[in-house]
Amino acid sequence: MANSAQARKRARQAECRRIHNASLRSRMRTSVKRVLRALNTGDAEKAGAELKLAGPTLDSAATKGLIHKNKAARHKSRLNARLKALRAG
Repeated sequence: MANSAQARKRARQAECRRIHNASLRSRMRTSVKRVLRALNTGDAEKAGAELKLAGPTLDSAATKGLIHKNKAARHKSRLNARLKALRAG
């Protein structure tokens, strides 16, 4: 347990950040899963719409330091490649 006032405050702040980060991580994962679900059902229109929403969500997570910017770019690139493949037939 934290003994000094500074350590107690840092523990409080860490807990608040943990909850906030968990919320952002959940939102990011949900947006990616929505795109994947639309891709798996073969609905290119819905997948495209969900991808437009997922892109900024991934970018936001990268900006806030939740994930690395390269990971966000990799997710967006792979989802977009699957969408293009679906549209190509």
